[in-house]
Amino acid sequence: MSVYDTFLERGYVEQCTDAEALSVLFASEQVLGYIGFDPTATSLHVGSLIPILSLVHLQREGHRPIALVGGGTGMVGDPSGKTEMRQLLTLETLAANAEALKQQLSRFLDFGPGQALMVNNVDWLAPLNYIEMLRDVGRHFSVNRMLAAESVKQRLETGLSFIEFNYMILQAYDFMHLCKTMGCRLQMGGNDQWGNIVAGVDLTRRMVGTTVYGLTFPLITTSTGQKMGKTHAGTIWLDAGRTSPYDFYQYWVNTTDADVERFLKLFTFLPLDQVAELASLPGAAINEAKQVLAFEVTKIVHGQSEARLAQAAAAAAFGHGEASEGVPSTSMARARLEAGVPAFMLLTETGLCQSSSEARRLISQGGAYVGQERLTAFDQPVTLAAAGPDGAIWLRAGKKKHHRILPA
Repeated sequence: MSVYDTFLERGYVEQCTDAEALSVLFASEQVLGYIGFDPTATSLHVGSLIPILSLVHLQREGHRPIALVGGGTGMVGDPSGKTEMRQLLTLETLAANAEALKQQLSRFLDFGPGQALMVNNVDWLAPLNYIEMLRDVGRHFSVNRMLAAESVKQRLETGLSFIEFNYMILQAYDFMHLCKTMGCRLQMGGNDQWGNIVAGVDLTRRMVGTTVYGLTFPLITTSTGQKMGKTHAGTIWLDAGRTSPYDFYQYWVNTTDADVERFLKLFTFLPLDQVAELASLPGAAINEAKQVLAFEVTKIVHGQSEARLAQAAAAAAFGHGEASEGVPSTSMARARLEAGVPAFMLLTETGLCQSSSEARRLISQGGAYVGQERLTAFDQPVTLAAAGPDGAIWLRAGKKKHHRILPA
């Protein structure tokens, strides 16, 4: 089996420029393959896990992944999947974000001599001369073909800036440059990148004379149609400082029954026979599979010790046992709690709700709790009398989002 077969079995393949030839290439030599990550924030999110894990699969099966941080393309902004132009970031912000992504990606891949490679396309895009770029590279692009790309067509009605229109050329140049200088033969990415990837395959053939390949992953949504990594509370980040390991773990525990098998294949490295066994658990026993999914993904992203801590904290959140260290907590002045704090304020200040109006809705719908007691009024005062045996006040939003308030 080649890594292409692994991708197929686990559901990673949406489109490929030449599946048969790529499979043969994987089986016959070590392949350098890359994925680009634009530094639009200091952290990647759950939506980036499939690209990241595909690079991990490459490395695990003896190939060389290239993680490209788009310090150059980030100056332009990828229009793919966007209804309006991205906010242009300052060069200082892009540089800081790029450095943060480098550190984050290092947790997943082994970098070093003969191992994975980390590059930043600002190194070769920034020095380009505009006139030379138009003459040497731009002449290989058909405007008609660029307009036919899905990422461009979707924006024509709402408006597409000229700087965004150039994004395809820059991404194609990346592929050509990596092939020419490093021998890279494969670019992978989400299916919204298909037009950009195919443009790079074509440009590399024209300017380098080498056949290269493109592969895209399906854009993952849940069985309910929700975009992967998005919740009512916001984005699920891979940075523990932005989404705690406990909340990250809970995100996966909340997977719907219909998504369990697919997510175990995509987001873990468990053998497929074990995945099938877990997915076949009957009735309520499927929750055991969700616990395994949550633990395995949290282990990959945050490490085994944090995964165990999150697992223990989740158990404590339901039984209020001793292992509550991993549950998110907030310190609050004892005098303030003695006087009583309106429930909606606690829900927003702890981050269980994003706004006062959201907190009001949650309470009115019966989804907010202090300890085991349901909150019945948005301004219901919560006092120290609600503290549990551990001295903390336990808040809950919905079935599985917990937060501890620690009197200080």
